[in-house]
Amino acid sequence: MAGELLVAWGYRRVTIDEIACRAGVGKGTVYLHWKTKDALLLAVLLDSKNAALQRQLARQRECPLEVLPSRMARGYFHDFLTSPLLRALHTDDTNVLGRLNDIAATELADLMDHTNGAVLRHLEILRTHGLVRDDLATTDQLYAFTAIISGFFTTEVLLDGRAPETAERHADLLARTLRAALETPAGSVTDPGDLPGVRAAAALAAPAVTALYEHVAQLSAEEMRRRLRD
Repeated sequence: MAGELLVAWGYRRVTIDEIACRAGVGKGTVYLHWKTKDALLLAVLLDSKNAALQRQLARQRECPLEVLPSRMARGYFHDFLTSPLLRALHTDDTNVLGRLNDIAATELADLMDHTNGAVLRHLEILRTHGLVRDDLATTDQLYAFTAIISGFFTTEVLLDGRAPETAERHADLLARTLRAALETPAGSVTDPGDLPGVRAAAALAAPAVTALYEHVAQLSAEEMRRRLRD
């Protein structure tokens, strides 16, 4: 409910009064759980991110190939396209988020740092199994991974209807770009899922990679609980 209001009205116009009214409870009930509007709306953003993370984890548990950077990013990009909150968050939409992005950058800095560390460790694990290239430092690969995804997110706004016709095509182009930049065989633009050894190597890497993001999900849940107590 609060997320729908945030997307429809934007940060400045959303009030605790309106959130309580839409939820069918008294304003005092909301304040029993949330100290401020900022605390509540930050939790809404956390919940949106965590829901996407849970979907990512489900994909990885179902198919080990989903730990490949191209596969992981493709799935998240679909989530981004279908979630107005994720779109606002990743495109820094101030009309929706107002100052929430700045607040999140400060108050959720530790969680963001841990998430970045998980992605870096993810790349290191894939490297040990021969699934990403070894001609760049993993820190450089993390930068390239982040820059490519951020560029695709931002382009969705900049092109404003002039992008390829379907969301499926956008996601395919993102996956193709990441495969060429990071994955083995070096510079491949074809899906490696059926290449000899790739599926087996991904199956070996998947448990450790999945554990990284399970820990991120745990930290995110703890942060949400902490905000309930604040």
